[in-house]
Amino acid sequence: MEHVRDLQQLPKAHLHLHFTGSMRPSTLLELADKYGVHLPEALTGGEPPRLRATDERGWFRFQRLYDIARSCLREPEDIRRLVREAAEEDVRDGSGWLEIQVDPTSYAPRLGGLIATLEIILDAVDAASRETGLGMRVVVAANRMKHPLDARTLARLAVRYADRGVVGFGLSNDERRGMARDFDRAFAIAREGGLLAVPHGGELTGPASVRDCLDDLKASRIGHGVRAAEDPRLLRRLAEKGVTCEVCPASNVALGVYEKPEQVPLRTLFDAGVPLALGADDPLLFGARLADQYEFARHHHGFTDAELAELARQSIRASVAPEDVRAKLLSGVDTWLTEG
Repeated sequence: MEHVRDLQQLPKAHLHLHFTGSMRPSTLLELADKYGVHLPEALTGGEPPRLRATDERGWFRFQRLYDIARSCLREPEDIRRLVREAAEEDVRDGSGWLEIQVDPTSYAPRLGGLIATLEIILDAVDAASRETGLGMRVVVAANRMKHPLDARTLARLAVRYADRGVVGFGLSNDERRGMARDFDRAFAIAREGGLLAVPHGGELTGPASVRDCLDDLKASRIGHGVRAAEDPRLLRRLAEKGVTCEVCPASNVALGVYEKPEQVPLRTLFDAGVPLALGADDPLLFGARLADQYEFARHHHGFTDAELAELARQSIRASVAPEDVRAKLLSGVDTWLTEG
């Protein structure tokens, strides 16, 4: 019988983690008490809320819970705390590199505007990286529920801070709303400024949304992308182009994209040669952090330790970590596998 290695000790990169969604539940409770914010029972019960976002009503409930949690982040110290704790959680789970995703417009009204907000976030990332030893960078994400002109503003802001730690530009929220091509100019601005294009696609809608991200937004990575498994030609394209899918299996089940853990097409994607980077998405709402995603692959899909090591390597290769950081992490993966 194969020796079962500790997945928290497996070096890896974390490429799909949303800002507010990274918060510890205990921190949310403390901040809500600090600001007198009434939290619904779904956020105070000690268990992840029961969600189903495959219809409009379910997605609205998910967004409402997220917005309530976000309303508890009001001061720079709250931002610093969230980033520091997210880094601590990642280090505990074996991450050596984190690219955390944020839409600064959501926090700007309380923190002095867009520029001030992004600077607070980037300063917090710098401080947390020094304190924990975790390499950290930021992906600025536009909201596809808002006007494409807002996305262009964010893209220009992201490029302006490319030398301060912004490495990518994303597009999040309900992919059933807003066509990818409506945001093509924003992504062109980001790419021309040297940023990775990392939009969400292939989660709530099918393979067509992944193709749109590739064709219209020239995506370097796809946030989620699991629905590509329904189209063999698309799988081949992703594999041949080396486009990484940031797969978040626990959230796929929690949101009802798949009814059962065994239905998440991890094995289909992996066996097709599509590079994968497992991510936690929003652990505040889904309850599972980074190492849990690897346990998901092991327990529900029979991934061997050698295959889990390859998943970790793929996450590292898909990151924008400097070469020396990549080399160190990849060497650590080999050590984990050979020495256990």
